[in-house]
Amino acid sequence: MSEAADRVFLNGEVHTLAEPDETHEAVAVRDGEVVRLGRTYDVEFLAGVDTDVVDLDGRTLLPGFIDAHTHLTTVGRSLVHADLSAADSPSEAVDLLAERAEEVERADVGDSDSDSADADPTSEWVIGYGYDESTWTEKRYLTRADLDRVATDRPAVAFREDLHVAAVNGVALDRFADALADVPDETVPTDDAGEPTGVLLEAAIDPIREAVEPGVAGTRAAVEAGLELCAERGITGFHDMVRDSHAPRVYRELDAAGELTVRVRINYWTDHLDALREVGLTTNAGSAFVETGAIKSFTDGSFGGRTAKLSEPYADADDETGQWVIAPDELDEWVREATEAGYQFTAHAIGDEAIRATLDAYEGAAVGDPGADRHRIEHVELADDGIVDRLAETGVVASVQPNFLKWAQSDGLYEARLGEERTAETNRYRELLDAGVRLAFGSDGMPMGPLLGIHHAVNAPAAGQRLSVTEALRAYTRGAAYAGFDEDRLGTVEPGKRADFVVLEASPWEHPEAIRDLDVAMTVVDGDVVHDAR
Repeated sequence: MSEAADRVFLNGEVHTLAEPDETHEAVAVRDGEVVRLGRTYDVEFLAGVDTDVVDLDGRTLLPGFIDAHTHLTTVGRSLVHADLSAADSPSEAVDLLAERAEEVERADVGDSDSDSADADPTSEWVIGYGYDESTWTEKRYLTRADLDRVATDRPAVAFREDLHVAAVNGVALDRFADALADVPDETVPTDDAGEPTGVLLEAAIDPIREAVEPGVAGTRAAVEAGLELCAERGITGFHDMVRDSHAPRVYRELDAAGELTVRVRINYWTDHLDALREVGLTTNAGSAFVETGAIKSFTDGSFGGRTAKLSEPYADADDETGQWVIAPDELDEWVREATEAGYQFTAHAIGDEAIRATLDAYEGAAVGDPGADRHRIEHVELADDGIVDRLAETGVVASVQPNFLKWAQSDGLYEARLGEERTAETNRYRELLDAGVRLAFGSDGMPMGPLLGIHHAVNAPAAGQRLSVTEALRAYTRGAAYAGFDEDRLGTVEPGKRADFVVLEASPWEHPEAIRDLDVAMTVVDGDVVHDAR
């Protein structure tokens, strides 16, 4: 007689998302692993005295979502500081920052020990995350003048949602004047009088980013807020892009304490490569819950900041083609060094020129098939036919963010920056998939919500680029698992795979036009229920 299961899920619509996608009524879990699928009567006999029996009552159970690209501490910090994503105008963003400034003023900073390793170095700052001026009627960046309305006695910063543009007030400009004098002039725009506008781009943001990076306690608070959001949104795993952060320490401490409610793959910046090699943290090293992922680099910037590197000028700035954040020759060196050391590599590349440079680097460093290294390109927003073909030929993973399709709407950011013709070459998920490109979906934390991204991929503005519901779900499960070398244990609901599930209140196949509005009923990680909203 079969051993009793720890938990059984009965009377549901269970999709494996394997090839082909099979549908069952029930699934049984033992020791965090799927042990049986079938009809309810095939599975319920595994329910013993101590088995937790979950009646799905017709709900849809899928593999748990894996966010292949996010910044969890930034997501968590937006929940702790000012969340500017809801702002519809510069004045609304200023109002939200002003509310946060009042909270900072009221905070009892006297309880903090400035000599403690856990002291919060950001306690005096007014910080906001996530504004997107492209959705405003007044399409402009926040400036020094805006943030001076928030605070004139303490530093203030507002990060655009892509983190490639920020705005600071006069206090911050004065404090970081020496540091900003050392960055490229084009990253610190000035007005007609030659004074900084308070807008900062790319490298100019680095000193501010470093200054507002929280200590261990602040990082843990942000991580815990982010993990709670993951559970609420059906995310059972994510690939975190970290740099100069205490987040890896926090993840490992939570893992050691048995308190981590999601699987984390940490992609480290190139400046950590030597340290990783020294301590033996190779790609895929770690536990069942915390793994070392790829070595991460930038190439270019963003469309929002006009810093994505293009082969032709911007439609709204005919003298600009973007900026190299990491020049191609330097990228070549990093890719070669990481590849020779056995690391997976991933590079941020948005503009077509940047994507080509990244493919050049991968092909130049590969011994044989570049796909064997499972290198990735993050974003792949502007890809012509030649790029699509090269991605398919090399086997390089396209790690993309379907929520960016909000910018592909008529009169949206893409059209403003690129014009209609090049807008049609953005986010070509249908053509990428049809060409055989490995597609992994993520959010970049803008926002961190798989159902929103899946909705956009299924209902893309360009009808010819739309994915089926099954294809979009697979990119947020199987595709993301493959991008993290985890396809043998994650990404589908099959016997022998880990029991990471998301349960939806309704079927996305029955509501393709409203996937973003579906509710997550349950989230299950390693067989344990970490969220139950039934």
